[in-house]
Amino acid sequence: MISLDEAVTARLESHGARFEVLIDPDAALAIKRDEFDGDLTDVIAAEDVFEDASRGDRPAEDDLENVFGTTDPLEIIPEVVTRGEIQITAEQRREMQEQKRRQLIDRIARNAVNPQMDDAPHPPERIERALEEAGFRVDPMQPVETQVDDALDALRPVIPIRFSEVTIAVQLPAEYAGSAQARVRQFGDLEREEWQNDGSWVGVVTFPAGMQNDFYDLVNELTSGEAETRVIKDKDELRRR
Repeated sequence: MISLDEAVTARLESHGARFEVLIDPDAALAIKRDEFDGDLTDVIAAEDVFEDASRGDRPAEDDLENVFGTTDPLEIIPEVVTRGEIQITAEQRREMQEQKRRQLIDRIARNAVNPQMDDAPHPPERIERALEEAGFRVDPMQPVETQVDDALDALRPVIPIRFSEVTIAVQLPAEYAGSAQARVRQFGDLEREEWQNDGSWVGVVTFPAGMQNDFYDLVNELTSGEAETRVIKDKDELRRR
């Protein structure tokens, strides 16, 4: 379950009665879009249905049976969310907006590059400043995924930016290869791998270009800076080998 501070109220008025439930805002939106596939008990603040959640008043069981055909809260809660309205305070809206803004900046920073600087990643701070300059406002009631394209459209007049992937070949020395290769292969899509006669490991990994510095940091950490890396600019090179 979540805390009361994290929850919003979903309210349904039907047949002259009011029903309220306390639920995580993102989960409530997912339920409304029929996209929720998690455990309901993980995203509610109370396994209960209220007439007035702020006072803790509960509706009559007859009203629950009349409207929902059951008194089971876990069956009723999704119905209230789907058929009702999500109530959020001004403070909750600000907090949700800030959370979505940080998620949006992180997603763009991990996937976007500067095409005028040899596809170098954009630091999150630069993306944040550019979004502010562009006057882009994050919608706290919409998933981050649906706002990325609009954010990119707003950013392009401010900074050169595009989404891109990078493919990097890395050779891990034999001393580190056994343990390090597992971490490297999980970083992105492993295009190919090969163990060398000297015990070293060569892998080719594709991932969002904005994560390139993170990849180098990881490889250097795993091998004390002894790994060799090379950007693969022509993927046909992989197929020819």
